Amino acid sequence: MAENDDRTPARRSFWDESDPFRDLFRSPLRSGLMSRPWSEGMERAWSPAVDVVENDDSYVVTVELAGANKDDVTVECHDNVLTVKGEKRDEREEKDEHRHYVERSYGSFTRSFRMPANASEDIKATFKDGVLTIDVKKVEEKKPKVVSIES
Repeated sequence: MAENDDRTPARRSFWDESDPFRDLFRSPLRSGLMSRPWSEGMERAWSPAVDVVENDDSYVVTVELAGANKDDVTVECHDNVLTVKGEKRDEREEKDEHRHYVERSYGSFTRSFRMPANASEDIKATFKDGVLTIDVKKVEEKKPKVVSIES
């Protein structure tokens, strides 16, 4: 059997067969760290999901930040790079408990996007129901100046 095969004895001994949540961890839809029980001290990097759409007047960036506080999030634009950064804090109390499955992510994050040349510095951000919406207005693209040639 292959070393990474779930049927290998070494892999099977990782799981407590009496654990009612064991099938969640073995789901074919799970992979990598998410297929193993979370343990205290395990580093969990995360990056919020983002949509970027363009309409006639602006670019709209939508960031999912469920559970984050708007005061812990900043939006900056410098040299046509839009940056969203912040922190989503873990509000759970540390108790003597055995966590079977943890997918919610916490910690610091940074997402940066190079905006097109026609993006202006007219930017508005709103935060509602755990969703950050950033509206970046477009500017009219500069057309080349035609210079008449004299003889």
